[in-house]
Amino acid sequence: MTTLTVNGCSRTLDLDPRESLLDVLRERLGLTGTKKGCDQGACGACTVHLDGRRVLSCLTLAIRCDGKEIRTIEGIAHDGVLHPLQSAMIEQDGLQCGYCTPGQIMSGIALLDEGHAESRDQIREWMSGNLCRCGAYNCILEAIERARDESRDAAS
Repeated sequence: MTTLTVNGCSRTLDLDPRESLLDVLRERLGLTGTKKGCDQGACGACTVHLDGRRVLSCLTLAIRCDGKEIRTIEGIAHDGVLHPLQSAMIEQDGLQCGYCTPGQIMSGIALLDEGHAESRDQIREWMSGNLCRCGAYNCILEAIERARDESRDAAS
């Protein structure tokens, strides 16, 4: 038996050692916000946080997450209040079809938390593992900058 703590809730599951974290989140736990894009680790649509670090859930074996804290897009908003990056993505029109949006937001939050948002070039570099088929890159970049700036203003 494996215990996964997802968005603050512990779940004990009998897992096949070959099951990816992505498949367990979507198919066993019903958390379909995390998307299956390429299923090869190339697009970033499946990005989640594992013990505070971003990972590609399609390449992560669920059984290896025993006792670790997993946070998905469903666990970002608190008490109905969107995370600043979620709000900025809406305000800056950082989504078009929306398929990549959960992975973009999870990666964006991680790079903000990691301090990798000092310049546009740095944001582009740290977001390079997240693909957007619609080409909303400029709006996503602006949303990350906006969330960064609002966070700085709130801290002052």
